Amino acid sequence: MANKKTGISYENLDRCIYDGVGEYGIPQIKPTVFTDGCEFIGFNYARGKCSNPEEKAVHFFLDDYQFNALWRNPDRYVDKLSRFRYVLTPDFSTYTDFPKAIQIYNHYRKHWIGAYLQEYGCRVIPTISWSTPDSYEWCFDGEPTNGTVAVSSVGTQKSKKAKELFIQGYREMVRRLEPETIIFYGNIPEECMGNIVHIRAFQEKFKEAKCNGG
Repeated sequence: MANKKTGISYENLDRCIYDGVGEYGIPQIKPTVFTDGCEFIGFNYARGKCSNPEEKAVHFFLDDYQFNALWRNPDRYVDKLSRFRYVLTPDFSTYTDFPKAIQIYNHYRKHWIGAYLQEYGCRVIPTISWSTPDSYEWCFDGEPTNGTVAVSSVGTQKSKKAKELFIQGYREMVRRLEPETIIFYGNIPEECMGNIVHIRAFQEKFKEAKCNGG
């Protein structure tokens, strides 16, 4: 449930304050069923002119600065985003070296945007992220169970420790959320199981084009 507020102009509280779940009042996202056969494009392209949006899904596997505008002014983009078949929630960063308060804040922002877009008819797919095992206390709050989720492995396979943290969090996500479909952006480690729909990351496409002389 969302509560409309007046006289407040701070962190989108003038638009909606959601009852939220968990210790930090994270807005709840409803589950979405995914049907294959659509193209995934980044928000940096979706915010401009885009043909056939009903055949595309919007992802936010980008640097945060490329989609902070959506948080600053969601009403500017909600109508455009509602034309797409699916919209993933913004992947605000939860890096392991970020202070816990910033990680939780970014998780909250991700869910606020997701819940707000759902109110306007967008078919929202939650992007799941985590940092260290301590984050499991809150990083799955507000996520739907038995629905579709999205994850990214980009930047998580550069070291043994980073890969271990990713695999551990991935398994915890599967255990807790029991997702029906997992949209996977980037290289898929062999340890990752489930009904996975693979999306090649930009880095993969660039590397392939370079190898082919493109």
